[in-house]
Amino acid sequence: MRQILQPAIDLAEKGFPVSEIASYCWKKNAHALQAPGNPHGKDLLIDGQAPDHGQVFCNPFLADTFKELAELGKRGFYEGRVAKAVVDVIQSNGGVMDLEDLKSHATEEVKPIVTNYKGLNVWEIPPNGQGITALLALNILENFNLKEMGHNTAHYLHVLIEAVKVSFADTLWYCADPEKVAVPTTKLLSKPYARDRSKLIDLQRATAKYNQGNPFPVGSDTVYFTVVDTQGNACSFINSNYMGFGTGLVPDGCGFTLQNRGANFSLQPGHPNCLAPRKRPYHTIIPALATDADSGELLCSFGVMGGFMQPQGHVQVLLNMLEFGMNPQQALDVPRFCVEYDRKVDAWLVSLEDGIPQNITEALIAKGHRVVAPVTGHNRSMFGRGQIITKGDWWRHWRILPSSSNVFWAGSDPRADGCALGY
Repeated sequence: MRQILQPAIDLAEKGFPVSEIASYCWKKNAHALQAPGNPHGKDLLIDGQAPDHGQVFCNPFLADTFKELAELGKRGFYEGRVAKAVVDVIQSNGGVMDLEDLKSHATEEVKPIVTNYKGLNVWEIPPNGQGITALLALNILENFNLKEMGHNTAHYLHVLIEAVKVSFADTLWYCADPEKVAVPTTKLLSKPYARDRSKLIDLQRATAKYNQGNPFPVGSDTVYFTVVDTQGNACSFINSNYMGFGTGLVPDGCGFTLQNRGANFSLQPGHPNCLAPRKRPYHTIIPALATDADSGELLCSFGVMGGFMQPQGHVQVLLNMLEFGMNPQQALDVPRFCVEYDRKVDAWLVSLEDGIPQNITEALIAKGHRVVAPVTGHNRSMFGRGQIITKGDWWRHWRILPSSSNVFWAGSDPRADGCALGY
């Protein structure tokens, strides 16, 4: 454990130059650290302010936390000094978590869920994670000839947007902690169910609201990276505080903020995702892998950060490769859309990234979509920030010609501070 954590300890102690987009996001959310009721928020600031691009930031308290983890393992976080600091800051702000709650934390190893899209198996984290949203959307979209529509045409974007809306209608209801409620994952991912749901999509008009379906027979700041070794073993990893700095609360002497994932619970009585003790909320972070459905061979390891944008990003990026033959970097570079439900106006909003032509925007508005466009500059991070590694160039001619090599291809999203590196 010490060997694994030592590079992070060195960075925290010696400092690192803050990258451009990290600085932008830090400043955007600094108010949470600067709040009067957050006395230790200053630990993640420099002279009370978020660091500038290129400014060196040191985090000695986080280094101390990592050292305790290296020495004590899990007990170094869920018991002892760090645990007490976490509980103290929560209780001082009206929370009810106690030391016994932290000590009783348990990790569960889960089996990924999968769907087959035209011979490619796409693997996602199961509920309570929202990976099922991406798989639902792919199953629905399999019922349309997307390539014939053309990439990012109004017709293509309309169908994808509606498929995402249908998928969210299901998962925002059914996706919950499977230890507490019955989540019909298998039935939701069945191809007949997807065919039925695809029939709800009006090819000419946007639908204002979709209800969750009945799969039973009648009677959201995130960090993602991926690594693939020379043997083809892959790691698809994601982690998040949620909502920028999460709660913004910093435990004394620990060097980190507390997340606020509980915000994704429903407070509606009877809802499968309703808040309850020892229950996990609907969770947005979803690392993913894709394999050949016949051979089981790894094809790509990928992820797209960005809260509720994540399953939408997975779908758009995968289709860019599968349907339109884009390499990983091209698949990440092209403009994207983001669908989100605005409770203030009780309607779905569709944001379009700079680069989608004005005539496409106008055509989507004509179909009844509420459109925000163009989204430019650093605000483009709302469309997710992805990373991809593929083994071979299977995306050139999927299911037509075999991959011509085992060369690894990688792409890193221009909307984030990231890069693709060989080692």
